[in-house]
Amino acid sequence: MLPPPPKWSTDQMPDLTGKVMIVTGGNAGIGRENVKALLEHGAKVYMAGRNVVKCAAVIEELKEETGHEAIFLKLDLADLAAVKAAAEEFLSKETQLHVLFNNAASQYPPVEVVTEQGYDMQFGTNVIGHFYFTKILLPILLETTKTSPDGKARVVHVASVGHEFVSGLRFDTFKDSPQRRKMHPTTLYFQSKFANIVVSNEFHRRYADQRLVSMSLHPGNLKMDTERHPSLGPRLISLLNPTLPDSKMGALTQLWAGTTPEGADLSGKYCIPWARVGEAKKGTGDPDVGRKLWEWLEEQVKDI
Repeated sequence: MLPPPPKWSTDQMPDLTGKVMIVTGGNAGIGRENVKALLEHGAKVYMAGRNVVKCAAVIEELKEETGHEAIFLKLDLADLAAVKAAAEEFLSKETQLHVLFNNAASQYPPVEVVTEQGYDMQFGTNVIGHFYFTKILLPILLETTKTSPDGKARVVHVASVGHEFVSGLRFDTFKDSPQRRKMHPTTLYFQSKFANIVVSNEFHRRYADQRLVSMSLHPGNLKMDTERHPSLGPRLISLLNPTLPDSKMGALTQLWAGTTPEGADLSGKYCIPWARVGEAKKGTGDPDVGRKLWEWLEEQVKDI
């Protein structure tokens, strides 16, 4: 919650020339800072987001700031058909994918809001959408390991320390249900972040032997946009805003995990601010929980 000053900065990032990367939710907050740093170090970056106009504006801003231009990839994680279309669009353009940053998140929407397929908006976006996107891109990630200088490809799953405030996964709340409607949006968000770590660990178990590096992380307790998140929790946190780090600091840990030589050895790990390895809540590493969630997720996307 109160990390020590960082010992690593983006100035220490390696040259990323020739590397292809995707950042979901790359047009705002942590995602924007992530894209900016990757561009500054020579990567070819796809900014994946829903809003064409907003992404185009940020791409132009970053071009002025860095001298490099990100590529827009239309991705709506709350609609599995749109997720499939986005992944297929990327695959039609590229033969390599070195790093996938699963950064985007729905955070604290009203409990009435659900995804196109009727899932809880936060679980559907943060977990199911990212799982399906990664699943479709898995072949290109594995193929990239054959030509990547370090022989690996990476998937960075952005989670939250909030996962520690739930006891586990309630499968009866993933889709809209009376049980789900009784839960607070903050609890539903924390549950989705718990699941992000479970999924990351399961990708590690299943694909580490094929040189896929899958890690999760807590980006830090950061200043929040209270206009986007008007619920009670964010409003209370906003009182501390003058003392909280900004999005640039929030991007630090995922950039370290996704680009550095040390990051290539972080598969199955949980990282914490700033650019350190930590420990997630014990239940996130339970292989039985990982298998059960994986099988449930496979069932949800099998007919898309």
